[in-house]
Amino acid sequence: MMKPLLLLLTLLTAFAAPAQTPTAEALARKVDAHYNHLQSLTAHFTERYQGMGMDRSETGTLTLRKPGRMRWAYDEPSGKVFVLDGKFAVSYTPGDSQALRTPAKQLDDLRSPLRFLLGHTEIAKELDGLALTLVNGGYTLSGTPKGMQQTVQSIGLTVDASGQIRAMRIEQPDGATTSFTFTDIRENVPAPDSAFTFTPPPGVTLINGTAPI
Repeated sequence: MMKPLLLLLTLLTAFAAPAQTPTAEALARKVDAHYNHLQSLTAHFTERYQGMGMDRSETGTLTLRKPGRMRWAYDEPSGKVFVLDGKFAVSYTPGDSQALRTPAKQLDDLRSPLRFLLGHTEIAKELDGLALTLVNGGYTLSGTPKGMQQTVQSIGLTVDASGQIRAMRIEQPDGATTSFTFTDIRENVPAPDSAFTFTPPPGVTLINGTAPI
């Protein structure tokens, strides 16, 4: 029979042992499994852009729905919107006389990396040079999104142990960074088609173009 002191030391050693850090590929598979079982989600986001002498923060609500639908509705600045209906993306800022529409296949907007959550997710195939680092009790998966090498130097997805994405950081070749943090995440919530349509306000023209950040 194990002596009490030896038993206590054994238990303390077991509890003190750090959890094994997963590999980048194993964590990517966990994120894949988490999002491949979802149909929709909403979250509050904070977006911060730092570059070209600017430091700008904006907030709003993100809505995602499969297949290929996304809406970024900003409350600061109020009325700004970025909508992806699966075929086209539309970007509009109140006060502008034009709203810009871009075919989804040509989209290189920095919000678009989250599109891979809207289909069959395979992060290891979406990001070149996949790597993992520990950060604030969670993990960050980083790499370069395929097809976006000209506009994105690297992207980091900060995820928790369940595989849920809590933040995203994008570094551009010119040194500018755009980061998104997500809170109040709700999964498999109703997301009607109307959430992913854009009707231009009176006097606003819809034109083809490239959406700004």
